[in-house]
Amino acid sequence: MTGEVIGDGFVARYVRRHLVPGGPVTVLAAGVSSTSATAPEQFAREAALVTETARRCRERNRLLVHLSSASCGLYGRRGEGREDARVTPPTPYGRHKLAMERVVSDSGAPWLTLRLSHLVGPGQNPAQLIPSLAAQIRSGTVVVHRGARRDLLDVRHFVTVLDRLLALGVRGQIVNVASGFSFSAEEIVTALELGLGQRAHRILRDVPAESLRISNRRMRAFVPETEHFGFGAGYLDRLVARYVPHLAAAERTGA
Repeated sequence: MTGEVIGDGFVARYVRRHLVPGGPVTVLAAGVSSTSATAPEQFAREAALVTETARRCRERNRLLVHLSSASCGLYGRRGEGREDARVTPPTPYGRHKLAMERVVSDSGAPWLTLRLSHLVGPGQNPAQLIPSLAAQIRSGTVVVHRGARRDLLDVRHFVTVLDRLLALGVRGQIVNVASGFSFSAEEIVTALELGLGQRAHRILRDVPAESLRISNRRMRAFVPETEHFGFGAGYLDRLVARYVPHLAAAERTGA
């Protein structure tokens, strides 16, 4: 039996193209992706999908790799986001994601839950953070949420971590997949402006201050190769240098 990927979004498409897990593995990369979501019907659809997928994995003894969230919606705006800490999600999105994790862990299927930070790569939805900010900058005006911070992760690095976790046979664990280093909205906009070679008028909107740091100690313990990913202050500039050309090409082709 070979691996399967459920979902048709940015992450699912990337995993399907770049990862061919051996053995009975199901990667569930579908569901509510917007951290501002509140609609009960969206949550209900994901709950039905997670429940059914977990049932199938239990019956067929397939490993269910469940992609969850390491956002402020789950961990809160401050402190350290750790997998072994008791979390009290402050948003409907975060409470829903935590509930889905429990559905998976209680299902009886072999499982692995990955809490993802904000992935960056080619083929992202235009509404996602980096494509959205880049499009705004090109338009000449960009809205900056002053107080917001984001932990960004190259989708290539996520797939490497996933590949290694599968090869190691990790089961029954929750693992943050994140750089462990967050950038302010202002820093992200500045890096994109430099990468695009264009400055934009900034409209500043204050939001509740965020200082969350997502712990990646567990990830680094399982996958020591992450020490060579270049996490830290220079990681943002390398992400921009790599993916801004993809954004420009996508805009030209309408992809």
